[in-house]
Formats: sequence, C-alpha cells, structure tokens
Amino acid sequence: MKKPAKKVERFASVWDALADTPEEAANLRARAELMQKIEAIVKEHGWTQVEAAKRCGVTQPRINDLLRGRVARFSLDALVNIATALGRRVRVDLEAA
Repeated sequence: MKKPAKKVERFASVWDALADTPEEAANLRARAELMQKIEAIVKEHGWTQVEAAKRCGVTQPRINDLLRGRVARFSLDALVNIATALGRRVRVDLEAA
C-alpha cells in the first residue's frame, strides 16, 4: 500500500517558514540583519565578548547570545540600543513586498 504524497510547502525565506504572519517574518528578518551588522562590527574590531559587552552596555552572556544568532532573545529596540552604543545610527528602508 502506497503512502499518500506529502505536501511540500515552499517559502520565500527561512523567516517566512518560521513565522506565523508576514509581519512576524519581517520583524525576524530585521532583527537578524541588525544582529549580523553588530556582529561584523565586533569582529572587525577584534573585541572579546567581554570588551564588546562593555562597549554595547550589555552583559557578556547577552553578547554571546547575539554572536550565536539567537534572534528570539532580542527585540528590535534592544538591538537599536546596542547599535547606538557602538556609535552607529540605525536607518530603516521600506520597499515594496
């Protein structure tokens, strides 16, 4: 007896697959992008996690979460605050979906 074929769902991005709504996917995407940019700054300067934490105004475990890409542990507000502590200005661009 053959098993019925499984329906394969396709998504435009991993965020679309993980999120329940387009709004949630957009929020995840924005947080991930901001985290990647902050990580690049930390790596560019060669800071240890302790040094980065001091400069960002957060704890070392918080930096560890950021560097490991734990998106769910950060809000956009928290990431904007970290970027600002690093002397960066965050800009938001809107484009048609």
